[in-house]
Amino acid sequence: MTQYAPLQLPENPRLAQNITHFARALRKAGLPIGPGRVIDAINAVATVGFSEKPDFYWTLHACFVNRPEHRVVFAQIFRLYWRDPQFLEHMMSMLLPAVHGAQEDRAAQAGEKRAAEALLEGAQPETPQSTESDEGTEIEIDMSLTMSSEERLRTLDFEQMSTDEVAQAKRMLARLTLPVKPILSRRGEAAQNGKRIDWRRTFRATMRRGGEMHDIARQKPKPRWPNLVVLCDISGSMSQYSRIILHFLHAVSNTKGVGWAKVHAFTFGTQLTNITRHLAQRDVDVALAAAGAEAQDWEGGTRIGDCLHAFNRDWSRRVMGHGAVVLLITDGLERDDPDDLAREMQRLHLSARRLIWLNPLLRWDGFAPKARGISAMLPHVDSFRAGHSVASLEELAKVISRPDDVGEKARLLGSL
Repeated sequence: MTQYAPLQLPENPRLAQNITHFARALRKAGLPIGPGRVIDAINAVATVGFSEKPDFYWTLHACFVNRPEHRVVFAQIFRLYWRDPQFLEHMMSMLLPAVHGAQEDRAAQAGEKRAAEALLEGAQPETPQSTESDEGTEIEIDMSLTMSSEERLRTLDFEQMSTDEVAQAKRMLARLTLPVKPILSRRGEAAQNGKRIDWRRTFRATMRRGGEMHDIARQKPKPRWPNLVVLCDISGSMSQYSRIILHFLHAVSNTKGVGWAKVHAFTFGTQLTNITRHLAQRDVDVALAAAGAEAQDWEGGTRIGDCLHAFNRDWSRRVMGHGAVVLLITDGLERDDPDDLAREMQRLHLSARRLIWLNPLLRWDGFAPKARGISAMLPHVDSFRAGHSVASLEELAKVISRPDDVGEKARLLGSL
């Protein structure tokens, strides 16, 4: 149970103004808070009253938080705004990198960096003053490996991005395409130098000339474009990655000339949800908001095997035609029977022309397929690649049409 310190407010507090400023900080951190919610929060506090910090916390929480992913940001900003001096130092370290000594260090969790950015915008850490012993010390910095801000953003983990960095990454992904090569079908189209003889056109032309054959019509295989089928995990461990990747898929589904016949998108956590029609909307914010409202299991648990079974049973025959390419986006952390998961993965693999698995866990250098779900899924994919940054999605765009690409599959299969 979380322990709350007594709420200390200044003498003659202007509580309405404090709540208003608190709401502005939440809005900077990405929560959709308008004037109406601020008025509701002020009225709620005035009506309910409070004598302890938990009462005040949960009253504001009820007014400002309506999505699971907003809970972490709300909690971090509440602790910082309502007078927690130790947490102020911690949040400053989340926002601005510094050289640490022997104290314990950890990476910013989801939402912490955005919360710090909302309240500490423009703040700078204190710089230690130089002493006489430091005057003769020269520090040389090798700038040869310094990356530009855009290059750093390309390789930055989606989970560690601030609000502004997420917005910049989305703009970069909106310009990214996912081109695919056409498939040569058995049907033919007219071609003067085609390798196959088009007997039907030849005989029709002969009959029009009274039975005399002047030319032999030729044809070449007619190209057709495959479908792209996306299965995206939206469980708690994947929510931040899924939101940005779905932003990228919206751009792919609305970009003309990249070759896909149609883009079908599904989300899964504890249940399977078809969001294809929502991605067809031109406005990305409207599209993703509708998709989020459709999928009721955002940031919930994970039942990959059951969701793949639902897809194979209800949707596979409808959307897997035309040599579909399947993108499976998940960390593979399954809690159910791995044998059932392996069976559904095998069926999905047999139905797809290519099955590509994007796993954010590949960002770790020491990643190994030790989890039962991952080891059950890995043998049944054609390519196993990372999916945690803009650079990883750019690399996917380069290799998605290469039938020989296996990503990290071969290396990791050897460790099973």
